[in-house]
Amino acid sequence: MLTLLPEPARKLGAWCVLALLLAALAAVGIWLCVYLKTAVTPVLLALLGTALLGPMYRRLLRMKVQKSLAAGLTCAAVVLVVGGATYIVVSALIETGDQIIASLRQAAKSLTEHLGAAGTSLDDLAANSKDLLSKFGSTAASGVISGVSVVGGMIAMAVLALLLVFFFLRDSDRAVAAMHSLAPRGRGEAVEAMARRAFEAIEGFMRGTTLIALIDALCITVGLLILQVPGAVGLGALVFVGAYIPYLGAFISGAVAVLVAIADRGWIIGLWALGVVLAVQVLEGHVLQPMIQSRTVQMHPAIVMIAITAGASVAGILGMLLAVPLTAAAFGIYSELRVQYGRGKGTEAPEAG
Repeated sequence: MLTLLPEPARKLGAWCVLALLLAALAAVGIWLCVYLKTAVTPVLLALLGTALLGPMYRRLLRMKVQKSLAAGLTCAAVVLVVGGATYIVVSALIETGDQIIASLRQAAKSLTEHLGAAGTSLDDLAANSKDLLSKFGSTAASGVISGVSVVGGMIAMAVLALLLVFFFLRDSDRAVAAMHSLAPRGRGEAVEAMARRAFEAIEGFMRGTTLIALIDALCITVGLLILQVPGAVGLGALVFVGAYIPYLGAFISGAVAVLVAIADRGWIIGLWALGVVLAVQVLEGHVLQPMIQSRTVQMHPAIVMIAITAGASVAGILGMLLAVPLTAAAFGIYSELRVQYGRGKGTEAPEAG
């Protein structure tokens, strides 16, 4: 029956079948991740942490430190650094949160006079922000560990992720050996190459994003302090956290900073704050991104936005945070497949001649 079809139709049918199979496989994988998110989420966070801490662990190994000790020292360092950074960010947001919300409400009232419904919506959002955060917290708690408070669930997830980071760092060579044993005969090297390319993409994304987030937060904080905008440190902390959600996070945090400046310091200072935010974004897009993330998988902004939207629809804020690095890993695997396929074609051509 198929032989009656022309060759282009048969090729198109084969590609359609392959696309349907890949879509079905991806749908099943996403469903399993959502169904088992209590176990999957710490694993994904541990992978991101391992990618971020890999250089430090390898440096300790080059210094002839034993593997378990090197992994333990790396985890201890991340507890100190991440714990300190989290404390600074949370403290800044708590200390200046009420001030920022009050400024947003003041900005909303000012916008209501000029824009009508848009300002009213912003006022409602600012007024109900605490209720929204509490509702999100209760939802997150029920999704992580049923019956446990938000703080308890987050601590349990963080401890589990930290333990997994230790094992991922220490037993990385065993993972490579396991991949070789599970791969089809003669394909172990290719599977290892794809896994390494995916991990390098995640590693580059995490290191680059963290450094860019730190520079963005410092620049905007200094600019807001010079302009004497209230809650500058908290707004800088918000910029740092938002930088892990590409494009969308920077837009939201920058908009909040400008609105707070307008509310407390007037339109002139608000325009200067807008200039600071835009200058930092230009610095990020034209200097920091090319310099810091030049070795990572480059993705079109449209693909990034689609990935963020899909992640949000699947797992909320956590999905938005994980969507881009996982997409980068998928692109890394795709790039390695292209290399392997091109290499195979290149080696077969001389034999045919």
